[in-house]
Amino acid sequence: MFGVQVGKLADALPDTRLGRHVAGQLIRCGTSPAPNYAEACAAESRADFLHKLGIGLKELRETNLWLRYILKAELLGPAMVAPLLNEGRQLANILGQSIVTAKAGRASARSRT
Repeated sequence: MFGVQVGKLADALPDTRLGRHVAGQLIRCGTSPAPNYAEACAAESRADFLHKLGIGLKELRETNLWLRYILKAELLGPAMVAPLLNEGRQLANILGQSIVTAKAGRASARSRT
């Protein structure tokens, strides 16, 4: 699970002021997409579904930003970060496409009425 791996990566960050700051940010945004997706699956409407998926996508984008930051600041090596960054990009693409598909479904439903 992506959020678990993010947590483990955050725990591996150096115990410095910068490392602790990045770890906190990373844990907040990196553990959020899965619960937002779960909430989207239980959405009460298409608009609610889109909103919750959108939040999950924003959190994944932020997570990917912090992962790139970790690499740029050389807080951890590419061998630890690159696989998680790749997974984060894939998940963001999946959620992004889900949003596009759901919006297209909403538009076609409107045109039928």
